[in-house]
Amino acid sequence: MLESLRSALLFALVLAAPVSAASAAERVVDRTLPMRFDLRQQGPAETCGAHCALWIAASGAITADSGRDFKQFLQIPAVQKALARNAAEQAATVVLESDGGSVLGAIALGREIRKAGLPTTVGHVIDLEDDGGVAAAPAAKTTDDRIARATLSPRADCESMCAFVVLGGVHRSVPRQARVMVHQIWLGDRRDDPTAATYSAEDLVLVQRDIGRLAQFTAEMGGSPELLDLALRIPPWEPLHAMTRAEIRDTQLATRDDDSASTTASVAPQTLPPPAQAATDGARTTPISERRWAVVERAGGSATLARRHPLTAEGDDIGSFDLVLACGAGPDSFDLSYIEHRHATGGTPLVARVADVSLRAGRSEVALKVASSARHDKSDELVSFATGVVPAAMLRAFADAGSHSMVVVTHGIDPHGTGDKPGLTTVIRLGNTGTQKNLPRLVASCATPLGDRAEAATSPGTGGSAGGILVAR
Repeated sequence: MLESLRSALLFALVLAAPVSAASAAERVVDRTLPMRFDLRQQGPAETCGAHCALWIAASGAITADSGRDFKQFLQIPAVQKALARNAAEQAATVVLESDGGSVLGAIALGREIRKAGLPTTVGHVIDLEDDGGVAAAPAAKTTDDRIARATLSPRADCESMCAFVVLGGVHRSVPRQARVMVHQIWLGDRRDDPTAATYSAEDLVLVQRDIGRLAQFTAEMGGSPELLDLALRIPPWEPLHAMTRAEIRDTQLATRDDDSASTTASVAPQTLPPPAQAATDGARTTPISERRWAVVERAGGSATLARRHPLTAEGDDIGSFDLVLACGAGPDSFDLSYIEHRHATGGTPLVARVADVSLRAGRSEVALKVASSARHDKSDELVSFATGVVPAAMLRAFADAGSHSMVVVTHGIDPHGTGDKPGLTTVIRLGNTGTQKNLPRLVASCATPLGDRAEAATSPGTGGSAGGILVAR
């Protein structure tokens, strides 16, 4: 993930990435560990003969030390000898596969790659076995100049700051089956629940300084400012943006088109479980916190637990939504209301209606029933209501100590299509700030005998008993 200088300092506490790998048989890609570098030669030899490509596999998290580690790797005598021997044929290619990491580390690594005059690509290096059935030893550990043989798969992900490392290549290619994904720089220790966190002036200075450094680096490497602009449009609560072929070309991330694969990698659509039956169908007005999950007291002592969050699509602000938890039919479940206010923007048209809403926390997923989705009072605002039943175990796991997230997915209907033609999909991740303290309060309220609870108010226009609350505007 993209991280600021503070996150880079945290990474520096981890053991530095090894500059010489263990044996190829031991080489396992763990993208959570600091980035490591391994020298590999295309194989088997019968497939390429005297023209086998040389690759530097770069996989793992980008740390503050990655630039230094790469420089030291290139200084290993066996690596220097192999690079020099191969230079007459073609330069070794740095093959990147990473979830991202430190901003400053990525810039340093990209500059070292450019200084070495090496090309870059995105891919997954797969080690081969030698004739004896064991993996060949890497160049850095041999005395007979043997280099481990491998194949190169284009199916790999280069996320976050990894995209900017690609810019370091003197020539750059992104196979059609590879994915390059980007999003905003954010303080690493506040990514789990960014809208609930607090930020000092110093924090803002650090982020702005890193953005400035990235802009300068992008220009130095011959990339387009549109790459940074594209990344900065994606807020930390949205999924990473997978760059299209046009974006890869237009941002100069790739200097040549790689047609080695005929298809573009794609993410399989989610399969949602059947909609849960709604236990509530109305709402009433009271303010909701935008910073944390908070208890909203109602007359008679009953309570709900609620949270508001921005609704965005590829970084465009298209509205907000509220999640409201209330007592369920029994101790093993809670009633959930989803209330959304959505508007059109210059880049994102308003959907005809919201057709599906689902919520996922951990391994549990709940599909909500959309009770209504229509423009409010003939205005340009689309108001949608959805309800469902959430297992208490799912909420308890979400509220446990530590940072846990909940993902809310909506599917809209294309306003320009006919019937139920799919339109915009939104995916928002929000954290659990406030739940550890306030969920027990809701549980205690729900334990009160039903007759002692306040009767839920009837919401105008819904004609039902309220189990949730409608946002005050």
